[in-house]
Amino acid sequence: MDLETANTAPLDDAQPDAGETAADEQPRMSRDSTNFKRLHRRLAREMGKAIADYSMIQDGDRIMVCLSGGKDSYTLLTLLTELQRRAPVSFEIIAMNLDQKQPGFPEHVLPGYLDGIGVDYRIIEADTYSIVQEKVPADRVACSLCSRLRRGVIYRTAAELGATKIALGHHRDDMVETLFLNLFHAAKLKGMPPKLLTNDSRHVVIRPLAYCAEADIARFARAMAYPIIPCTLCGTQPQAQRAVIKEMLQGWERLHPGRLDAIFHATQDIRPSQLADAALFDFGGLDAQRTAAADTAEDTPGSTFEHFSSTRALFSFD
Repeated sequence: MDLETANTAPLDDAQPDAGETAADEQPRMSRDSTNFKRLHRRLAREMGKAIADYSMIQDGDRIMVCLSGGKDSYTLLTLLTELQRRAPVSFEIIAMNLDQKQPGFPEHVLPGYLDGIGVDYRIIEADTYSIVQEKVPADRVACSLCSRLRRGVIYRTAAELGATKIALGHHRDDMVETLFLNLFHAAKLKGMPPKLLTNDSRHVVIRPLAYCAEADIARFARAMAYPIIPCTLCGTQPQAQRAVIKEMLQGWERLHPGRLDAIFHATQDIRPSQLADAALFDFGGLDAQRTAAADTAEDTPGSTFEHFSSTRALFSFD
């Protein structure tokens, strides 16, 4: 994963494509195989549906794709560039990578890859790694500070490039994990939206992979043989709460296949009247609604008799 925006920041922030080893553990499919072609079509279809459902891309957009070097952001860039060639609207793509000066970071990998596929890009150097190491004790999770620093650099770069959208590689599993992180650790029923206006209203963040399962992305990335850059920051720390939540959800999915998808779909079908947030639903107005309904019923000929008859039938022992 690439970035968690300020409006939806959970206690333990989402990180750039953490857990990239998932792709390495999958058997590699041939890109000529029927299974790969089906997988490719499914991911493209799911991304296209998410883009359409949430109006993510408009004609003339300049989209900055945040590329971390992980499986999710590589997959996002591939699918977006393919969409760009066949979409009914015209939009630009520019890839952006934040070099956080993490020791051992292979600086040559992303420029070589992006030059090879002909995608315009910017590599932004900002030593956020040293700041995090200085400010956060070794036994503490660095996610929150790390993500805030990244956000600042990414938003500033988007403004400098004139980007109208910032595209991130978060997928369905990330969104469900964030929902539970906020539920368990922040006592809030909120998650990670497919499309978001930042707090200052200057940037629109989109997550085109919102409908895509992480397992499918891992299989796709493995077949595509992307030059994955492992992340040893933030989300890969074993004490990070996101890792705990991920393990819990994966356990559920193993026992009950389809549960993650069901949870995600639940976030698309919110019923405020069945929850307890008085700011979202006018519970105080229910009495007035009942009175108004009763008055309407009294004014309707036959309604009282029909109600009496149905009630009598319900409790009849004849």
